[in-house]
Amino acid sequence: MPHIWCPGCGHGIVLNSLLRAVEKLQLERNDIVMISGIGCSARIQGYVDFHTMHTLHGRALAFATGIKMAWPLLKVIVPMGDGDALAIGGNHFIHAARRNIDVTAIIMNNSIYGMTGGQHSPLTQCGDHATTAPYGTVDSPFDVVQLASAAGASFIARTTTYHARDMTRLLAAAIEHKGFSVVEVLSQCPTYYGRKNDAGDAVAMMERFRDETVKVTADGAVPGDRSGRMDGAHEPVPVGLFRREERPEYCEAYRTRVMEPALEQAQSAARDVSP
Repeated sequence: MPHIWCPGCGHGIVLNSLLRAVEKLQLERNDIVMISGIGCSARIQGYVDFHTMHTLHGRALAFATGIKMAWPLLKVIVPMGDGDALAIGGNHFIHAARRNIDVTAIIMNNSIYGMTGGQHSPLTQCGDHATTAPYGTVDSPFDVVQLASAAGASFIARTTTYHARDMTRLLAAAIEHKGFSVVEVLSQCPTYYGRKNDAGDAVAMMERFRDETVKVTADGAVPGDRSGRMDGAHEPVPVGLFRREERPEYCEAYRTRVMEPALEQAQSAARDVSP
């Protein structure tokens, strides 16, 4: 299918797996809204026949919160890049997780800002090269799984574009889960990240995802002593489902504790003043 992404970009695989997940769940297109910000990942919503909203850089989760509060029955899906989600959008991310609002956040992590010229992002590994780090980054990156866990997300998973079938399964489970769901997808960017870090072409980068990952156990435990980072020591990155727990969902709690009592109070006041 003709698309806007560079040849070899992993985002098309994410789109493919997402569409298969939606088909697996047999969701009606009018029951889904996809909200994106700015960046390569944001273009994914241009290829779907759902309700869509193309918003501001880093603010997709803020818009998603408003949509979910207004139409709580909708399935809200938010695809974001690593910078879109965790740089300018980082504050929205942690508070959406803290509230446990029923939104599925897909973080397409290619370790770089692809659309704007190859700058390093909050997920670029220390020592990697970028246009804004010609001698290698000195920043320590976020670990998305650990960050989402600490912030309170009730569903947390990580996969890669190599593990496309696992991605479909995890995305379907995330969409179905009632609460804030985070699925990090390690995705290749051969145009900027690959060239600047001698990582090879798209195939070579996907083979690295195959060789340098380890699947977590059924209870979310990481086999052995793993750092969860693809750094100079090349410790295998854990992939799979890390957390799925049932907790009160924000929209339901808000209606029960705030909206319904307020409505009852207003109705009671109206009765008291009626002749």
